Amino acid sequence: MDCKKVAKATTKVISSYLTYQAVQAVLEQLTETNPPLALWLRSFSGRSIVQDGEVYLLALLVENQELAFRIMTVREYLVEEIMDDLPEMLFHEIKLKNSQHRKQQLEKLSQLSVTEPRLNFESSSE
Repeated sequence: MDCKKVAKATTKVISSYLTYQAVQAVLEQLTETNPPLALWLRSFSGRSIVQDGEVYLLALLVENQELAFRIMTVREYLVEEIMDDLPEMLFHEIKLKNSQHRKQQLEKLSQLSVTEPRLNFESSSE
């Protein structure tokens, strides 16, 4: 397994997710301050690929540079705010979820072995 490749792919996913969250924050702000622009951004976001944050931003730069810069600023703010807590939170979350999955699986396996029909030793000795 190439851990650097995994880290790079993970970074891309997190970056795209933060772009999505930044778009949501800007939409919320615009809904209150500039409803027509909020409608335009919703429409644009429906047409564009938000799953890839970089492709989305490149397309938005062509259509509305000011909004793209605003979203990039919010995205940068978000990453600065979560960066200190994210590694520890992620580590603990994965450990907790793995433990829960293992526990559930063990419980399932234990229930299966209890409910399996027992061999009839009398008939097997004949």
